[in-house]
Amino acid sequence: MAVQHSLELDNGSCDDDGHPARTGTLWSCVAHIITAVIGSGVLSLAWSTSQLGWLAGPIALLIFAIITYLSAFLLSDCYRTNDGTQNKSYMDAVRMYLGRKRTWMCALLQNLSLYGTDIAYVITTSTSMRAIQKSNCYHREGHKAACSYGDTTYMLLFGGVQVVMSQIPDFHNMEWLSVVAAIMSFTYSFIGFGLGFAQVIENGRIQGSITGVPADSVADKLWLVFQALGDIAFAYPYSIILLEIQDTLKSPPPENKTMKTASMIAIFVTTFFYLCCGCFGYAAFGNNTPGNLLTGFGFYEPYWLIDFANACIVLHLVGGYQIFSQPVFAFVERWFTNKFPSSGFVNNFYTIKLPLLPSFQMNPLKICFRTAYVASTTVIAMIFPYFNQVLGVLGALNFWPLAIYFPVEMYFVQKKIQPWTRKWVVLRSFSFFCLLVSIVGLIGSIEGLISAKFG
Repeated sequence: MAVQHSLELDNGSCDDDGHPARTGTLWSCVAHIITAVIGSGVLSLAWSTSQLGWLAGPIALLIFAIITYLSAFLLSDCYRTNDGTQNKSYMDAVRMYLGRKRTWMCALLQNLSLYGTDIAYVITTSTSMRAIQKSNCYHREGHKAACSYGDTTYMLLFGGVQVVMSQIPDFHNMEWLSVVAAIMSFTYSFIGFGLGFAQVIENGRIQGSITGVPADSVADKLWLVFQALGDIAFAYPYSIILLEIQDTLKSPPPENKTMKTASMIAIFVTTFFYLCCGCFGYAAFGNNTPGNLLTGFGFYEPYWLIDFANACIVLHLVGGYQIFSQPVFAFVERWFTNKFPSSGFVNNFYTIKLPLLPSFQMNPLKICFRTAYVASTTVIAMIFPYFNQVLGVLGALNFWPLAIYFPVEMYFVQKKIQPWTRKWVVLRSFSFFCLLVSIVGLIGSIEGLISAKFG
């Protein structure tokens, strides 16, 4: 292995600001968004619909889609300030428009949300890998067989893969991974929809009710409804990485115009799949709808199709994990670079040449921090392997402050919206409504998580 000291990383062609040249297009942007949005959240939507019932379930899915687009619309205009300065990340935009104090609050919430999403992806991936093994077991030994497998080995395996994948330099080098991940997300979403549809045809009737799954008490029903709202909130927003994605777009046309078009396309596509998976999953299983549509074993056959769908989930989440971890990596590494500008550990890159492989460049800080990051998400997932509850907590925690509050506040500043004007009142009311949704979702999901761990 040849190691050569290098003072700076060759990023290829750069813009005049020293950053990697932006070459992204409308379709690469759509791929990034779909990779970020259609993740493990889609698998919980049938369960969420079953808790809300036939009236509130589909309405909630549509309302969250509209809210997500409005959030994306407001935030995409914050990429460039009135003097043309680019805000290359969500946090840069908050610092520019809202000041340093709220930037620290944003940094905490954003990185906590990204970190939590990666924990959820470790849980989901291990569940899908275990489901493949269980599916084959049920096929061989019958549906009543005691096919029980643990999560730990699969979580460690996924963590090992992510240690390697985490050395991808940044978002600008991830277009190929997002395209593959987006194809995988389409594939397993379509399989989930198809299996639900086929099950409805086989049953000969649509199961479920207007009020959803009954509970032992009104309080229990409310907890479950609140948790379902948290799960749906987790499934949609991608505000925390929107500006990072927008920063990959070439210009002209203006980046915000491309982002708005890409958001509309991506949200339309994802909402279609969400409605199909949520509604047909509930129609197929009614009160017995599993928490995870493809791993809860509502479906047993054809077993090979279940295996294939879960393999697609695993491949998708390999890319999805990186979509959500790269902003954290960039934030931490940028902080270290500014704090220790003369440190070789932080700033030096080394060219590595392995036999039969092209040369690549490594940085000691990146190797150590990114490996520790992956290890910590894996360990926490092993401690709290509760799919629906974890998604609900993350969705509710992230939804209002990051998807609604900060975009609305930045929009006020950028567009110079005066208090008590019609637009100000509408957006304030919109923000308050979303705050209430976040609060009830968080309460229900925390109650569910505590019950699952200690109940």
